[in-house]
Amino acid sequence: MRIVVAMSGGVDSSVAAALLAEQGLDVIGLSMQLYDQRGQQTFGSCCTLDDLHDARRVADAIGIPHYILNFERQFQDTVISNFVREYAAGRTPLPCAHCNSDLKFATLLDRARGLGAEQVATGHYARVEQSASGRWLLKRSADLAKDQSYFLASLTQAQLARAAFPVGDLEKSEVRAQARRLGLNVAEKPDSQEICFVPDGDYASFVADRAPAVARAGAIVDQRGDVLGSHGGVHRFTVGQRKGLGISSPAPLYVLKIEAESGKITVGSRDALDQTTLTASGVNWVATEAPSGWVPIAAQIRHRHRAAAGQVRAMDHDRAACVFNEPQPAITPGQAVVFYDDDVVVGGGWID
Repeated sequence: MRIVVAMSGGVDSSVAAALLAEQGLDVIGLSMQLYDQRGQQTFGSCCTLDDLHDARRVADAIGIPHYILNFERQFQDTVISNFVREYAAGRTPLPCAHCNSDLKFATLLDRARGLGAEQVATGHYARVEQSASGRWLLKRSADLAKDQSYFLASLTQAQLARAAFPVGDLEKSEVRAQARRLGLNVAEKPDSQEICFVPDGDYASFVADRAPAVARAGAIVDQRGDVLGSHGGVHRFTVGQRKGLGISSPAPLYVLKIEAESGKITVGSRDALDQTTLTASGVNWVATEAPSGWVPIAAQIRHRHRAAAGQVRAMDHDRAACVFNEPQPAITPGQAVVFYDDDVVVGGGWID
């Protein structure tokens, strides 16, 4: 069987490709150049020219063909534009999730068909399997500390049917051990931590450079509406933020609400961040058809959040309502919410 492997140059996708080749599959490695990397020297950011070279070296070492695809335009249109729009709208985007489903899987599946490949494999820590009913299930990985199913909840049934995650049953330590056994030069390569196209972490400057109108002054107010200070643009804030508010207070203050149209930032105490309900848009139901009634789930509202017990039901226009059993802190518009039944992804969408 022929299979395409998305090779980022990191240890996870490298081991995924090597294990599939070792199994005797006809493996083709594809790497995606996603943005203009001239002058990009920051250590640890993903998708750099060095990463592309690492992917090519791994492909040579395991004896598979390797191609680099230029997707700068698609990355700009799909991921970066969304990133800028969301911050300008007072929301906090999750570009890695958009990149995975809206760009990488969609485009690589098209390329795989052109190459006569039946599946696309990645180095994500997740698992996919088919249920007795024939529905494709997305599940958490064996290594819960590295689990990436949260970023993959937008994958459709058609995409999951052709997806493979070869390292999903392994612990991270086992992946590195496999890389050493296979003699891969990326065995000790550190994981990337930053958003690849903002390597210095200065999201506000990145957004303002591309949408200068966002740098519009506004008021910082308390929950009564009293003005406490001013700011230089809503793109500088996210719900739950405590540092960098530019105001003094005898007690810590946190961002509670961002109103992009008026430019108003509402702040308050830590307790005021706790909420028990949310709605989500663009919901993709994975393990089931859209449930018309309330079903028990555990909902994860950001990558490092421990999924919390609650209930969810579908609403019109691909939306969903979720109610938590206990209040959750800093439910942030723009982030993904993913609903789980134990280790199975029930569905997920974008927090309103």
